[in-house]
Amino acid sequence: MSENKNKKLLIFLTPVIVLLLCVGIIIVAAIKPYNKLSVYLNLAFMDDFKTNPDDDSSGLVIVEGDIQLDYSGETSSEGEVTVPLFGEQFAVLRSSGFDLSVPVYWGSTDELLERGACQATYSKLPGIVGNAVISAHEDTFFAELNKLQEGDTVTINTNYGEFTYTVTEVISFTKTQKKYVNQTDDERLTLYTCKKDILGASDERIGVVCEITEKKFYVQAEEETEN
Repeated sequence: MSENKNKKLLIFLTPVIVLLLCVGIIIVAAIKPYNKLSVYLNLAFMDDFKTNPDDDSSGLVIVEGDIQLDYSGETSSEGEVTVPLFGEQFAVLRSSGFDLSVPVYWGSTDELLERGACQATYSKLPGIVGNAVISAHEDTFFAELNKLQEGDTVTINTNYGEFTYTVTEVISFTKTQKKYVNQTDDERLTLYTCKKDILGASDERIGVVCEITEKKFYVQAEEETEN
């Protein structure tokens, strides 16, 4: 009699257990798309500093830049910085810490973050005193950002010069802390991304602060601009 009751209980509980397992699988599978959606809703990058074109009705015009990575002409430690248009790829970022060339766009939108790294327009361009702040997706262009360590080099090639930085600090902060993304009196580069979190969009940021070690403005680029 007891054995029959156990069989009936098992028969009753089996579909319940299967249902719970299915629900659990669905919830886990939905975490990643939710995380993506959160990024697109501006929960992941640039936070309150996200900027868009002044005229939203005009639409975003994305310009793919032709950045020289092997410039061999005359250079100077001083020169003029060329301010890019919003949505323009104005640089390529490379590093000794990871084997990847990352296109860098001026401004931050969902479309631009799908194409490369984005520099906040409130920050200073490479070659100018201040803080150049660049971020990218943690699962694409900055997936290996956590490999950077103190002493690693970061090179930014723009259409007006090449700028080399050295990592001086590995950082971690929350999205409400603006210490590392605010402007500074020295010339530096700050790279950051979201910390990976399988449970959803993370409020924690990881990255590096780099000091400028070499500036090479392209003299030829200056002469062409003047002409």
